[in-house]
Amino acid sequence: MKPLLKSVFLLLLFSWTVKADVVVIVNPLGPDHLSQSQVKKLYLGKSKYLPELGKAYIIEMTDGDTIRTEFHAKVTHKSAAQLQAYWSRLIFTGKGKPPHTVRTPELILSLVASKSNAIAYIDESLVDDRVKVAYRP
Repeated sequence: MKPLLKSVFLLLLFSWTVKADVVVIVNPLGPDHLSQSQVKKLYLGKSKYLPELGKAYIIEMTDGDTIRTEFHAKVTHKSAAQLQAYWSRLIFTGKGKPPHTVRTPELILSLVASKSNAIAYIDESLVDDRVKVAYRP
């Protein structure tokens, strides 16, 4: 029994230590720094504008992605079910539209690099010189 518990403990420890670090990225022409409040408002549809750039093009990973789960846990403090309910309510009342969803980090990098008003989040290890980090939760 003890070897089984040890194996489970090591597996949990390993899965905890390999957890990705999520960062919020913008186009190199975008803001140098965003606060948690600004990012949270953008991703919950309470704000639609990036400082000095106008209307933001907000991008996020598709539902079920681990980076999406981590981002929302750290920034908006909402679970997947809470987000679904939140956006359903806003869409139904005509008060909001959810961010654009993308399936791959490569597409996120490409979109953020090509749109000056884009904002997204990805695993920090994937950031390259086409984008810049504006917020680290």
